[in-house]
Order: sequence, then structure tokens, then C-alpha cells
Amino acid sequence: MTYPADVVTAVAADPLWQRLRLVEDRVRHAVAARRAVDPDPDDPYRGQYLSPEAVERILNEPGGLGVPGYEPPPPPPDSVLGSLAARFGLSPLDIDLLLIALAPDLDARFERLYGYLNDDLTRRRPTVALALELCGLASASAARFRFAPGAPLVAGGLLEVTEPDRPPLSRVLVVPDRVSGHLLGGTAPDARLAGVLGESTDDPTADADEVRRAALAARSGTGSVYLLDRGGDAPGLAAAALRTAGLDTLVLDAAALARRPGEVRALARVAALEARLTGAGVVLGPLEALPAPPAERTRALSELCTALRGIPLFTHGREGWDPTWAPDTPVVLPVAPPSPERQAARWRHALALTDTDGSVPGGTDVDALARSVAAHRLDGGQLRRAADAALRSAALAGRPVCPDDLRFAVRAQNGAGLARLARRVEPAVGWDDLVLPEPTHRRLRELAVRARHREQVLGQWRMRPGGGRGRGVIALFAGESGTGKTMSAEVVAADLGMDLYVVDLSTVVDKYVGETEKNLERIFTEASAVNAVLLFDEADAIFGKRSEVKDAHDRHANIESAYLLQRMESFDGIAVLTTNLRANLDEAFTRRLDVVAEFPVPDAAQRLALWDRCLGARLPRADDLDLGFCAERFELAGGSIRACAVTAAYLAAESGGPLAMRQLVTAVVQEYRKLGRLVLESEFGPYLADVVGA
Repeated sequence: MTYPADVVTAVAADPLWQRLRLVEDRVRHAVAARRAVDPDPDDPYRGQYLSPEAVERILNEPGGLGVPGYEPPPPPPDSVLGSLAARFGLSPLDIDLLLIALAPDLDARFERLYGYLNDDLTRRRPTVALALELCGLASASAARFRFAPGAPLVAGGLLEVTEPDRPPLSRVLVVPDRVSGHLLGGTAPDARLAGVLGESTDDPTADADEVRRAALAARSGTGSVYLLDRGGDAPGLAAAALRTAGLDTLVLDAAALARRPGEVRALARVAALEARLTGAGVVLGPLEALPAPPAERTRALSELCTALRGIPLFTHGREGWDPTWAPDTPVVLPVAPPSPERQAARWRHALALTDTDGSVPGGTDVDALARSVAAHRLDGGQLRRAADAALRSAALAGRPVCPDDLRFAVRAQNGAGLARLARRVEPAVGWDDLVLPEPTHRRLRELAVRARHREQVLGQWRMRPGGGRGRGVIALFAGESGTGKTMSAEVVAADLGMDLYVVDLSTVVDKYVGETEKNLERIFTEASAVNAVLLFDEADAIFGKRSEVKDAHDRHANIESAYLLQRMESFDGIAVLTTNLRANLDEAFTRRLDVVAEFPVPDAAQRLALWDRCLGARLPRADDLDLGFCAERFELAGGSIRACAVTAAYLAAESGGPLAMRQLVTAVVQEYRKLGRLVLESEFGPYLADVVGA
């Protein structure tokens, strides 16, 4: 054969092509041997029938192509063949068998030659028998086991033995396209992994000791490590550990695998081949995203771990490792949440990634930005996506990133799971909108401080050790209806840059035994994974006191309360309970509360401020409007004052003029009647005559 000039140059430099030239020489020898005994090599119908002469020759000759045996040398360690041999445990003979099967993919003339040697022009790839004969092993039956299912070539996925219905020696050898591409320098992953591979990004702020420990664990034993995620960046730590070990990273998205349950075994084999070809370790997770039924999750993980055995494998998740998930138990390493300093460094790195010079855009104060979202718990992927979204929002506005950009971007990382179980409220109020006594204000500020610094106090300083206690913050807002409890929860959420989720008790309480607990568990689980404030309005409906057991109903009610006591203890999120009757709450719940804020009925000065705030600056006011009289005479809570202001605004809109005192008093009368209160002349004074019949 005559190769093109560029191929000749490659042959002279690349051990792959040099080794393939040896295969060509052996094919030449085999073709010459066949032609020497072939009575009619130019017969156009050869391979479709056997002449009497050919039958006689087959019966009388010993068979084989007469290719002499030889000891193939090992490929150079630094070549692509040398790397392949090291990663898959291939012998020099395996390398030759692989190249014999690969030859038709590199040079189409091998197809016709193999068809001639197979004595069947329709079989244009090497069979097991032909491959062995070209290596001078036609009579070595032991060599056939190089194509057994457990042999390195086949078990590693480098070679496929097709047509299993044929006798073993007649089966055809095929090299997968990904292997051919890799040997020729291709770097694109196997197309069958499309949609399953995730993005690999290591954590630049990972603790050096943690990285070193994870890298050592990946090199030892089975090479399987389970990262128990306690709020850190488990995938980023895994990627950093693999980089330290001198390996690339192949990320498998567990959620994508869960969407293709029938293909897990095949995809696992393809992923194992890809990892070995590229010299990569595998990162798989989060395991909670795999199919939820225990049997399905166990089967999927067992298939994945079996296929990836021998490859450094990092799995990660928030649940403890179940020994039934895989044949081998991995090394379990906890991944703690980052300290405030490390979190600020993560933000600094994520925001700087978008600038080509590595600087933070616009001289942004990253420490201030990090403090603005300090209450949020974000993994590495969420943090990077939030940083990118904040930068793009600021770029569209033509200014540097501000805390509001970052808060909005962080809130956008929340999934929709909790929205299906509770009503989402995007905060639209701030501290200036509250009219509350100073002690209540201090309790609300304390709640925000606890939420913002809980990782440092409860995580780093371990101020709540043992007992399975979570890192959540729980507050109770107690006071009469309309005193501002729900609005205060919204203000706290706004200060933390979070959404407020109001739990609808109608979707929680169920008449069937055990269903209420299941509904609450779903809410708590979703809330722990979402950066939001969870509001249980009228909480005494489900957090009531336990009672003496007199019948089955009492027993189940007490079981429900006991479950809530335990679940609130282990909750990792931020929850606010509101009640009109604090005395109805179980004392055990009170012990578990971090902040208790009392919301009294406002006094006259506070009512005056409430009237002014609720009417706002846009509503035109008549000269006779006397808010001081309303504040002094009408003992209303803030919610009722807001309702009166809205009713009065409608009356003013209907009249076409500014808001007058008569309309405001009419709205108060309507509110009194709605509340079932008497309308007394001593309260309304001279204005009562204007609203008779209201």
C-alpha cells in the first residue's frame, strides 16, 4: 500500500501508526499466503459457494494463513497506546488485536482485504479467528479468551464482539467510534452521554486539608468516596481533589440519569469507558435526585458503582450512606459549610470570573455583597449562577453590581418545589413601613441577625452541638389579629433578601391518620433546600398543646405534636410562627423557639403613624381630615386601620374629590360593624351624624 505524504509523516512520528504499519505487513503476508493456494483468486463469486477443489483443499490442508508468531513489543508509556494500555490493563497482544479491529476505521482498503481473507466479501471486518491468525495464534486456543466478556478489551469497552449467534471464531470485532476518535486525538465525549454530563468546576476556596484527605481517599481501596454534604460545595471539593490527584473530572448528573431509568446500566458502561480513556475520576450526585423508591435507587446505584469499579468515584448527597446502595462501602467524608470568610472568597472568585483580567468588575465591594446574602445557603453551582445573573443584570443597567442585584439573583436559584406547598410572597416592604414598639423592633432585628450569622455561630462555633439539632432559626410572633405579625415576617424576609412562603394550613391538615405529618415533612424538606422564610400563620392550629389521652383521637393528635417537636428541632431553615393565643402553644415548642416577639395593640401615637402610613402620600387629602382624632378615638389594630384606609380611598375615588373626614369616618363605621363592635357617639363625636346609615 502507498500512504499519502501526511500519513507517512504521522507514521514516522506516532507509535500508533508505526504499530499499524506492522499490522499491514502481517495482512500482506496473510493475503500472499491465501493467494498462493487459491486456485481462482479473481472469481467474482468467491465466498458465495465452495467448489469441489476448494472443499478438497480445506479438508487436506492444515488451515491458517501461515502468519508467523512473534512477541509484540509494549508501546511507549508516553504514547496514546501506552496510556491506553496502562489505564485498561492491556498486554502487547491486546494492543495488536485492538489495532487489527481498528484498521478498517482508519483505512478503507482493509475492509476489502479482510473480506478476501474471510473468504466472504460481505464480512469486511476481522473475525475472532482472523484476528488471532494475523497475530500468529491460530492454533493457540488459550488466546481466544482475550475476547471473553471479562477480558480487558471487552470488559473495558474498547472492543465489541458482535453477532453472538455465530460460533465464537466467526464473530466479528468492532471498535466503538469513541475509542477510534480517542486514538486519533479526539476529545469530544461519547455522544451517548449527551444530557447526562454535568459541568465540572472545582471549589477554589476549598480547605487544603479537606482536598488532600479526599484525594487520598480516592486513591485507596476501591477509590469510592461519599461526600456527605452539610451545606458546603461537595462537587467542587470532589473536582479539586481529582485535580490534586492529577486526574480530570467527569460529572454525571443524577437527575438526568433518573429521567432515563432503563438506560442506567448502558450509560454507566459508557461513562466508565469515557473516564478510563481520558484518565478522569467520576463525580456523581446529588444522590437524592436518583429515583426515590428505595429499590430503584439501590438498583441504579449498584449498576453505576459496579460499572465504575476501579475508577476514582466521588458520590455526594445530603443523606447518610445506605450500605445496600452498592457492593462496596465508600469512604464517607463530611463537607462542612464555608465560613463567612470563605463564602466571601467564593463570591469574589465567582464575580471575577467574568472579567478577562481577573479583576472584580467596576471595583465592586464583594465583601459587602457577600454580607447582603449571608443568610443564604448556596452550593457552588447556585453561587456561580447567581453571580453570573447579577453581573448581567448590572451590565444591562450600566452600573456595578449592587446588593439588590445579588439578592434577586440568589432568590432566582430557588426551585419551585416549595411553591407547590405554600404561597410565595415576594417582599415589598421594609423596616420603615413598620410601626411597632421598640422592644418588638429589637426582637425582629435579633431574628435577622440570627438568620444572617447562623452558619458562623451554629456551624463554626458549634453553639448547638449534639441531639441531631439543625441550624435553623425559629421565631414566634404573638399578638392579636391585625397587629402586624405577617407584615413583620415579610420585612424580615426582605432584609435577608429572601422570599416569604406562607403555609396554607388547608393543604396541610388531613383527616386521615399520618397524612398531616407527611404533608408537613414535605414542606420542611423543601424549605430546608430553599433560601426563604417559612411562615406558619395561625400556628396554634397545628402546634397546639398535647392533652391527656382519652381515646384514639387524642393519641394521634399527641403523635402529631411529638413529630412537630422533633422536626422543628432538626429544621435547617428559617421559620416564623404566628398566633393570636400564645397560651395555646405547647410549652415544649416554646423551649425550641429562638426569638419570641410580642405584638401589642398600638397606642394612640402608633395609631397616628399607622393612619398616616396607610393613607400614603399619593392619596389627596381634604383640609378637614383629622388623623389625630382618629388615632385618639378609634382603638384599632394596624390591619383594621389599613382596611379603613382602603375603604375610604374607594369612597374618595367615587366622589371624585380628595379624601374627606366624612368618608374616613364612614370607613371606620363599616370596619366596626365588620368586627361586631358597637358604634358609640362617645367615640365618633360630631362626625357620627355624617355617617348615619353607613
